[in-house]
Amino acid sequence: MLANFLIPVIDDGWRFIALFAAVTFLAALTGIAWLFWPLMLLTLWSIYFFRDPPRAVPQEDSLLIAPADGLVQMVTEAVPPVELGLGEQPLTRVSIFLSVFDVHINRAPCSGTVEAMAYRPGKFLNAAAEKASEDNERMALAFRRADGRTIACVQIAGWVARRIVCYVKPGQAVVAGERFGHIRFGSRTDLYLPPGARLLVAAGQRMIGGETVMADLDPAAGTPRPAIEF
Repeated sequence: MLANFLIPVIDDGWRFIALFAAVTFLAALTGIAWLFWPLMLLTLWSIYFFRDPPRAVPQEDSLLIAPADGLVQMVTEAVPPVELGLGEQPLTRVSIFLSVFDVHINRAPCSGTVEAMAYRPGKFLNAAAEKASEDNERMALAFRRADGRTIACVQIAGWVARRIVCYVKPGQAVVAGERFGHIRFGSRTDLYLPPGARLLVAAGQRMIGGETVMADLDPAAGTPRPAIEF
């Protein structure tokens, strides 16, 4: 637990940490103990929430890695967001739910170019709900790989999260595991697999963004990979 407080913090988080720390300091000056300790815990939690730990990114090009920390909430067949223009064919969608205790950095699931980005305002339903993919505020991205395949990834706000932050722009080249955004303070990230990809995770498994291998795009090219067990 201590190690989580000794790692880098994302730039966007410092203003929240400073705000909580300032209010905590004022509570300490006034001697209001019943207010000081909850505010101190809130300040420590804000440092924990905005942590940005380094990750060991798998280097094999055929692998898709987790775009976020969290729990695989569901695996289903769904049509990618229409604003990305990827057609009406249902694809395997893996939904990762991020609690307020997870790292909220989003990372590119593969190397490629940001082919499309589309922000859509919406509701702030519980991010774990099935309807959140359609109804909630979201930022959808399409990553075009060198082999021509497109990987869709969607940042979805939740009932606590009210702010989606995206660092990349259309046409920008990214490498697998590169940070492309974050969501505060609790949210969901959907990953759409292209046809032929072999899914290696299941609902209920915990993901480590930038490290956990979620799918193999070329399962027939080498030795079959066993499903990841936790």
